[in-house]
Amino acid sequence: MFANKVVLITGASSGIGADTAIEFAKLDAKLVVTGRNKDNLEKTAKECELQSPSKLTPLSVVGDVDKEADIERLIKETIDHFGQLDVLVNNAGIMGMGSIENTSLEQYDSIMNTNVRGPYYLTMLATPHLVKSKGNIVNVSSIAGLRSFPGVLAYCTSKAAMDQFTRCVALELAGKGVRVNAVNPGVIATNIRLRVGVSEADYAAYLEKCKETHALGRTGTTLEVANTIIFLASDAASNITGISIPVDGGRHAMCPR
Repeated sequence: MFANKVVLITGASSGIGADTAIEFAKLDAKLVVTGRNKDNLEKTAKECELQSPSKLTPLSVVGDVDKEADIERLIKETIDHFGQLDVLVNNAGIMGMGSIENTSLEQYDSIMNTNVRGPYYLTMLATPHLVKSKGNIVNVSSIAGLRSFPGVLAYCTSKAAMDQFTRCVALELAGKGVRVNAVNPGVIATNIRLRVGVSEADYAAYLEKCKETHALGRTGTTLEVANTIIFLASDAASNITGISIPVDGGRHAMCPR
């Protein structure tokens, strides 16, 4: 399905990004994986090589989407190494807790830089190559881009921006044969909340509560999100562009709780 296709995935050192890379590897994609954690990124790359039918070695690029130079280097190394780009998965993202009363500008800037500005610049640099290959883009947004939640203001704002970015770029590039879509995960069991200071006990309680707020009665898995990303990136979705698909167990349809 993705043989001879070059797929670039940001935030591939853990969580959704890592599992998405591995699933693409199973389909024989030529992978570019990037993330900030070198050790974890190497683990992802090694697993991708093991899972690849052709035992393809991913191009592993340590970098931060917060940094313009890293983004520029990422695109350069991708094209220098593979000569093309067919799929861009803007997955890297961070979360932060806080309301309008206590979210600092520093936190706002950090979240917006990683979740919006970085993908914006990376997409800008990737676009000429995607136009050439008639490729596509999948952005990893969040249910927080579609629904309003208190206490995660900057994060919700960033993901709403990502959904609008998806729709606008989809319209801009449709005439050039490039599709742009987004996935909007609900609560997925990853370490994203633990990284922002939520205790393991509180996180466990939160996941238990999610059984009541998700229509299917459970949280999602990284594999479920990865499979949706792969669908959107594939020819099976050739007539789909400009959409945001909730992968959230029905959370978007539930009454607020």
